[in-house]
This record gives sequence, structure tokens and C-alpha cells, in this order.
Amino acid sequence: MTKLYGAIEAGGTKFVCAVADENLNIVERVSIPTTVPEETMSDVFKFFEKHEVQAIGIASFGPIDVNRKSSTYGYLTNTPKPGWKNYDFLGEMKKRFDVPYAWTTDVNGAAYGELKKGAALGKDSCVYLTVGTGIGGGVVINGKVIEGYGHPEIGHIIMRRHPEDKYEGKCPFHHDCLEGLAAGPAIEARQGGVKAYDIPKDDKAWEIVAYYLAQACVDLTLTLSPEKIIFGGGVSKQEQLFPMIRESFKKQMNDYVPTPDLDDYIVHVELGDDAGITGCFLLAMEAE
Repeated sequence: MTKLYGAIEAGGTKFVCAVADENLNIVERVSIPTTVPEETMSDVFKFFEKHEVQAIGIASFGPIDVNRKSSTYGYLTNTPKPGWKNYDFLGEMKKRFDVPYAWTTDVNGAAYGELKKGAALGKDSCVYLTVGTGIGGGVVINGKVIEGYGHPEIGHIIMRRHPEDKYEGKCPFHHDCLEGLAAGPAIEARQGGVKAYDIPKDDKAWEIVAYYLAQACVDLTLTLSPEKIIFGGGVSKQEQLFPMIRESFKKQMNDYVPTPDLDDYIVHVELGDDAGITGCFLLAMEAE
């Protein structure tokens, strides 16, 4: 009898729910708008009621509580998404489906998918950075998703400013963190409201963005020493960024530590929009 596994990639805009067999062949997949928990989760429950799954992997937008010792383990915590703050996501799933669960962040799910089936295939470690409306990062070291008291919030590491950047930063918490200086809304604000995809590819703006993304890569290399750094998200679809990031990384690192060849070290996501859901399936299989 074929075993089936469930996956939920829970995003701030949509939830992708899917069921697949042990070979990752998709049986059914749906996209559900992220509105309020009562509406969205009702559709999630209806979807999984149709399938008998062995385990479910959930990779959620956050912040979320991943600390198993915490009284709010499995909750979304301080999210700005209306209605979702302090929502017991995992608890509500467990009330309805008595199966093993994997519970992690959306970016950790994507990092795990890329490690096992994507750009970091054959490696033991990687960092996945999504650069879009916000910036988030997932980390897998020695084949394990990194979590501790909480989960990594790489998008909020503090940046040393580009010498020509006068923009104050978009993040309401930290101003000049990585997200505050290099996410889509920051790029747009720096350019006086011009959308990132409308900015000419040779504009100075991209040099500034590349500087911050490269600086993040330097910081991650020095702290985690991953075998790959993988970029996803809408901003990273600007292909001209990658040579600029690698060049800036080389300057900022200044030959301090050895790294793999940069063309093979700082790369674009390979699984695209399927990275997260793939990671969810793989984590579900491990949770069984």
C-alpha cells in the first residue's frame, strides 16, 4: 500500500497544501488564500480530510515558536498578519489529525528542500535566503535544520552601511538591518517609489543592494561556514545581482577564509517555488 504524506507551506499571502507519495509524486495540491485563521484553516482541514496521510510537514511564515519546551510551541507569535498573532497553528492541526508533525519556518523548509533535492544536493549544509517583500533565512547544518531557543531571523542582522547609501532603512524595529536596507520595499523607497523590477539593471541601486546581500553572505560564512548560500524570492530573480554579490563578497571577505568557488557557492534557488513544499514532504517523512 502506498504511503501518503502531507505538506503545508504557510505563507502570508497563500497556503500551499499538498499530498504526495514517498517518491514525492504529488497526488493533490491546492492554493488557499491567507485571510484570517477561521477561513484559511477551515479550507486546510477540508483538504486533509480527503487524504489519509502518515505525517504532515508544516513550514510557516512567522515568527513562530519552535522551542519544544515552550508553552506556546507550535504557535505563530508576533506576526503583523491580522488575526494570526498568537495563533496555535500546530495545536489546531493536532486536534483534527492524529499524525506525527514536522514544524518549522517557511525558509527552513525551503533550505531543507534545496539541500536534499535542489542546489545543495550532495552537501551537508546550506543557508537559504529569500529576498522579496521581506528577507528571511533558513539554515541546515550537518543535515539538520537549525533551531534553538527560537529560529534564525537572518533578515534582521544589522548591516554596516554602504558609504553612498543615505536611505534610513525600512524596518520598523531596526531600520538598517538586512531587510530594512535590501528587501523589495526598501529598494523601492530608496528609489523614490520606483518598483524593483522597473529599476534599470545598470542602476547604482543594484550595487548598493548587492553590497548588503554580499555582507550578509560574509557574516553567514564567518559564523556558520555553510557549503552553499542559496538565494530565492522575487528580488533575487534580478540575474545581474549574482555577479555583483560575488564580487562584493570577495572584496569584503578580503581573502580572510577560504570558500568554495564563488560561482558555485552563492547561487540561485534550483527548486524555485517548490523548494518549501519539497522540504515539508521530506521533513514529514522523517517525522513519521
